[in-house]
Amino acid sequence: MQEQRGTRVNKFLSEIGYCSRRKADKLIEEGRVTINGKSTQLGQRVLASDTISVDGIKIAKFQKEKKYIIFNKPRGIVCTTDNKREKNNIIDYINYPTRIFPIGRLDKLSEGLIFLTNDGDIVNKILRSRNNHEKEYEVIVDKPITKEFVLSMQKGIPILGTITKKCKLKKIFSNKFNIVLTQGLNRQIRRMCEYLNYKVIKLKRVRIMNIQLDLEVGQHREFTISELTEIERLLESSYKTNL
Repeated sequence: MQEQRGTRVNKFLSEIGYCSRRKADKLIEEGRVTINGKSTQLGQRVLASDTISVDGIKIAKFQKEKKYIIFNKPRGIVCTTDNKREKNNIIDYINYPTRIFPIGRLDKLSEGLIFLTNDGDIVNKILRSRNNHEKEYEVIVDKPITKEFVLSMQKGIPILGTITKKCKLKKIFSNKFNIVLTQGLNRQIRRMCEYLNYKVIKLKRVRIMNIQLDLEVGQHREFTISELTEIERLLESSYKTNL
């Protein structure tokens, strides 16, 4: 933490693993965060010498060891940290000893690879669509895949007020295909298929960037040193979300 300029309070709370930046902004807007006993504002910076509290409880002033987790999410588990509103949440399911949060999400009906971490910076770099980081999926649909379906999916589908980016798609069986995306619109694959009158029966993410899914459903593990090193190399030129 730099003494001269300090760190934005939302980034501070994210980096020590207390909550996400979005959640921190909400806490600030609700008047629940104080700096040296005084109410704070969005964008306000803090120094190492400051005392930061949430709901009157002092927050530790140290950077927690960064954790990077690979998880094979089962169908039915929700990618949220809100364990009060959602009992089948990803955090309670993994029950990791320190606070982590998911990087992006897989919808409740989908399964497969997802990362979790307490490192806010890596989240921003991976999620920004203009960074073009690949995510690979195996998909089963309700009827035979046609050549027209493949070409349309690859070219781009109009959903959510935009045209999806061009993507790689390979037919595996009559109703199963592999698709590689570089963006992450809400329920993107399902919406793309629905536009072409196909229904997704099963959706499984099998790769994110250089990380291949190698776990049984419901299992998790930490990144290997080589995996993290390669991730960092791939992210060197990535954009981060502006603060």
